[in-house]
Amino acid sequence: MRVPYEWLKEFVDIEYPPEAVIDRLTMIGLEVEAVEHADDDVVFEVNVTPNRPDCLSLIGIARELSAAYGMPLKFPDHNVVAGKRELDFNVDIIEPKLCHRYAGRIVRNVSVKPSPEWLRKRLEKCGIRSINNIVDVTNYVLLEFGHPLHAFDLGTLRGKIIRVGTPKGVNGSSKAAVKTLDGAEREVSGDTLLIWDSERPVAIAGVMGGHDTEVKETTNDVFIESAYFDPVSIRRTSKALGLKTESSYRFERGTDIKGLKKALDRAALLMKEVADGTIYGKIDIYPKRYFPAEVNVRYERINRILGLKLTKREIHNYLKGLCLEITEEGRSGFKLKPPAFRRDITMEADVIEEIARHYGYDRIPSELPRAVMGVDVQKADIRGQKVKNTVKESLLNAGFTEVINYSFMGVQDIELLGIGAEDERRNLIRIRNPLREEESFMRTTLIPSLIRNLLHNLAHGNRDLRLFEMAKVFISTASNPLPDEREHFAVLYYKEKVKSLYKENVSDFYIVKGVVEAILNDLRIYNYSFARSKEPFLHPGQSADIFLGGSKAGYIGALSPEMIDSLQIKAQKPSVIVVEMDINRLISYIVQDIKYKPLPKYPYVERDTAIVVDSSLEASRITGYLKSYSSDLIEDIAIFDVYQGGNIAEGKKSITFNVRYRSSDRTLTDEEVDVLHKSLVDYILDKTNGQSRQ
Repeated sequence: MRVPYEWLKEFVDIEYPPEAVIDRLTMIGLEVEAVEHADDDVVFEVNVTPNRPDCLSLIGIARELSAAYGMPLKFPDHNVVAGKRELDFNVDIIEPKLCHRYAGRIVRNVSVKPSPEWLRKRLEKCGIRSINNIVDVTNYVLLEFGHPLHAFDLGTLRGKIIRVGTPKGVNGSSKAAVKTLDGAEREVSGDTLLIWDSERPVAIAGVMGGHDTEVKETTNDVFIESAYFDPVSIRRTSKALGLKTESSYRFERGTDIKGLKKALDRAALLMKEVADGTIYGKIDIYPKRYFPAEVNVRYERINRILGLKLTKREIHNYLKGLCLEITEEGRSGFKLKPPAFRRDITMEADVIEEIARHYGYDRIPSELPRAVMGVDVQKADIRGQKVKNTVKESLLNAGFTEVINYSFMGVQDIELLGIGAEDERRNLIRIRNPLREEESFMRTTLIPSLIRNLLHNLAHGNRDLRLFEMAKVFISTASNPLPDEREHFAVLYYKEKVKSLYKENVSDFYIVKGVVEAILNDLRIYNYSFARSKEPFLHPGQSADIFLGGSKAGYIGALSPEMIDSLQIKAQKPSVIVVEMDINRLISYIVQDIKYKPLPKYPYVERDTAIVVDSSLEASRITGYLKSYSSDLIEDIAIFDVYQGGNIAEGKKSITFNVRYRSSDRTLTDEEVDVLHKSLVDYILDKTNGQSRQ
């Protein structure tokens, strides 16, 4: 928006030099991007943000300066005394949803000629080419009031009527042809708002006038249009035609529906002055009236947000300077009705922003944000971040790729996983404005999102996947209105059975289990174990719950065959392994104090033993029994073979474990190791009701 300084001073008595005005405009949010000296004047190039169409005018800029400097705003003369003769002319708004108001005046006996020098110079300073005195007046008022006008040659309008509607609304047509002022023949769709006379379209509403009704040197009588068109409709038309004009630029951002009458009367007065015309009566059709919504504002909220101690009087003065009307006041706050030219003010925060702009952002004291100074809280935050970083680094090192998903899910995701009604993951939190019904709840588990990532990649030909996500899940609780937010990480491993020169004997389940164990070891968590999982969506023979110190922290497992079938994964024996763990549970089990010991000087002794136990007995329980045996000489324990069939009785299985013995002060003899090992085996057989396998 180009603003001549001398013209601006006609609306507000500015006593400051242009440099000071430039600085003030910029500080109140109207950045002056460039300055140009023209003749004896200074022209500002003001950057107006899309939410402030009221500032696309000299009066709009002057209004801001009026509030900033506390000076009265002066309007140009727009009081019309029209002839008493009745108008033999009508306006019919066929599409009131697209045209909320349409006003017009007739000016007769005009003399179309070049504009006077003062008018031409002001238009040129604002970057508008002079055409003739009638058209120049409409552009001049556009710059003054920010409201687009259009002048028709009244003699070319047929039937003494103006109709406002789309081709569908006027005659049921799916398209129409209009020859615009630039001489181009344009075809528009049936939903495009047009201005019609009794027979044909004569303008594209809010965008450009028609060629056949333009003002020429032979024009005697003029009909001035001043209307309010729906911004969305004008934006759609402008984009469809690839046609952007000064009018469409303002209409699509929203003009002042109440101020259009002032702009109309101002144009009629100027046409009387520069074209010697006679002003006749006015037509004003206003089917869809504008009623501003009241905004509730609290005094305490204003000062708390801005960090100030403004009095009620100061607050009122700032708002009144911006023509914002306070309709009702109470002890704690007030109600405000924004004027029609400030439709961007819809909530309390908008009003606070207006106060801050004119108080001065540079005057608001800067303060450091308040931070929790408790050492324990800070340590917990730092420790939690370190855990997340370690988990992420471990997964990246293992070849996994991080994904980021929306924190939403649907009931169908819970149903797909078969999660029971008593499970806390059923405690869903509904979103008030979901993007779609399938994502209308906050996530209680990360697995459904990873499954969607899997299906998306399979559809695009990616057949070998290692994905992980680290995000929050949200569990609704009856005791707290806010959800319980928990940090989780989840893993998905997908692999298909393909022909290979090399045979891989390691199960995919154990590959991923090794990744989980590596993560726990990187975190220095050693008190963990695995037990058979009861998750309904996991394979019963290839799944386990992950326990830390006897408390469940997550699970790992292959998706069940039923799940694979329901996902309709078309592959030969696909392997889909998933993991999900609660990161918060990991923190309390990390070994904080690292104790170093010297490398052993003496050799170790190993013993392998196979025992036969019930097939229902989990290997993890045997590991627990082995670790519970008290002896300073046991250095390490590991189960390395589980076998069923052959000479093993039905309902039984063979488990082989290895025990490593070492002393820190001597070399162990075979005799003492044999005695100790026999005692350990007897202890295990007693705990498991097993038998030694010969």
